[in-house]
Amino acid sequence: MFRLMIKQAKTHPSLIPLFFFIGLGATGAGLYLSRLAMFSPDVCWDRKNNPEPWNKLGYNHQYKFIAVNTDYKQLKKNGPDF
Repeated sequence: MFRLMIKQAKTHPSLIPLFFFIGLGATGAGLYLSRLAMFSPDVCWDRKNNPEPWNKLGYNHQYKFIAVNTDYKQLKKNGPDF
């Protein structure tokens, strides 16, 4: 398949940006999925030692990828401890 892509790119040079951006998009999607799998509080890989890892997160822990208007360091706790 890779040989066919190189052959097509040699005969039609206008396909080179298409192959580049498709590869870039696939790489970005794979990196984002691996980030979600490793660092998301909703994913639990070890059920024996820490079955509910989301309960150990603090109220000022930033779990979103991008927080536009919220500064998580300045948040104050609004509820009781359980």
